[in-house]
Amino acid sequence: MLIVPGLSTAKDLCDPQLGPTRRDVLRVGGSGLLGLSLGSMFTLQARSAQAMAAGEGSKNAGGPGWGKAKSIIMVYLQGGPSHLDLWDPKENVPDNVRSAFKTIPTKIPGVHFTEILPRLAQSIDKVTLIRSLSYTPNGLFNHTAAIYQMMTGYTTDKVSPSGQLEPPSPKDFPNFGSNIIRLKPPTEPMLPFVMLPRPLQESNVVGKAGTAGFLGKAYDPYTLYPEGDDMDNTKMDRIRVDDLQLRPEVFARRLERRARLRDAVNAAMPELDQAVSQYNLDGYYQKALDLIVSGRAREAFNLKAEPDAVRDRYGRTTFGQSCLLARRLVEAGTRVVEVIWPKVANSDNHSWDTHVGLTDRIKNQAGPMFDAGLSALLDDLDERGLLDSTLVVAVGEFGRSPQRGVSTSGNGNSDDGRDHWPYCYTGLIAGAGIKRGYIHGKSDKTGSAPVEDPVHPGELLATIYHAFGIDPLTIVYNHLNQPRELVKAEAITRLFA
Repeated sequence: MLIVPGLSTAKDLCDPQLGPTRRDVLRVGGSGLLGLSLGSMFTLQARSAQAMAAGEGSKNAGGPGWGKAKSIIMVYLQGGPSHLDLWDPKENVPDNVRSAFKTIPTKIPGVHFTEILPRLAQSIDKVTLIRSLSYTPNGLFNHTAAIYQMMTGYTTDKVSPSGQLEPPSPKDFPNFGSNIIRLKPPTEPMLPFVMLPRPLQESNVVGKAGTAGFLGKAYDPYTLYPEGDDMDNTKMDRIRVDDLQLRPEVFARRLERRARLRDAVNAAMPELDQAVSQYNLDGYYQKALDLIVSGRAREAFNLKAEPDAVRDRYGRTTFGQSCLLARRLVEAGTRVVEVIWPKVANSDNHSWDTHVGLTDRIKNQAGPMFDAGLSALLDDLDERGLLDSTLVVAVGEFGRSPQRGVSTSGNGNSDDGRDHWPYCYTGLIAGAGIKRGYIHGKSDKTGSAPVEDPVHPGELLATIYHAFGIDPLTIVYNHLNQPRELVKAEAITRLFA
């Protein structure tokens, strides 16, 4: 942060009538809410330019789908949904493998879901379904470690036998969204990365893999975690974005004051002259100020501006309204939105972590919320022409065990429950050039293992980077200034049309 000589905290920086005094702190436009100081802004721009220049000549650049995505909505199903009870049901299998739910046809001939997903069955012709996600656990049998792998592409050094990790650390690998906004900053005066409606969490480990880690707080997501129960259908109506608010009478005074503050910086700190010229400080001031003054972000959060019919279509649940808000955010220019399933892993009720009571919880709680919210998001984006440039990914950290009532991770399971299963599960990817109505990979007759085209979570992340025109092998420097790839995997370009 830069101290501007002659400015005092006793006086209002927004008041054009007050002269600068010694202790006032210059903050660049609205950057405080994004965690940016002037110094980190310079670093951000410099490193982004270097990283992109390094990637432009890569042998991995180009090819099907390269650079098609302008934004991404990650629908993260933390807890690990059962693929066998949703979108990869099996027939002619033992009773303890077969889902309790009936199967239904989808719009793709020969492809069936369970009766839990009737709306998504009619939207599936817009997406690619990956039925062969798979990895070997190696300490990743529990949620936190598996979430970390899915969101960062890496495993940590300190994975306990149970898979629990230490709390978030500045040494962590960054969430993929942080890497994207570093390398592809948004072009609109809009929040670049938003995470809602709750953090990634298992038990008391909160926020692991949900930060920018060693990239620094400048690349952290803007988090929107409204208070209230996750099933509360009014929760999202109580969103507060106080840090995006300015009193109307402040706008004009701030605009008038902005030029004088820049003059004070340049006059009092001539050593910044070269930096100002090189990094277009005036342009950054304008962009940061526009974020606050334009009201673009505040309006994007205003769900009440949507017609009731649209809100009903998504479902009046926390998940459904979060999906609607995600659409509004990318429409306004946000680059990355992560919609986290609104129930923590390792919990009850509508959690996907169905060790017990699977049938009731999926049929009456999680299933209807998921079906309405995701299908509405896909259809709405497509109808608005946004699916052409918006990547949509829906995935969890693993699936559930083929056999009910058995223990695969040390957890207890009822006869109507399935344990963790990273060896084979299903995910969805759509938009930004991804094939429509395509099934990638195939699981065996019990959904236990892939028999065709296995996909590692790292390859899914590599495909996401590729869609943004980012080489997955682009080098990033960690907290020890050691070079690391964004992810050690290659994109699956066959997913693109």
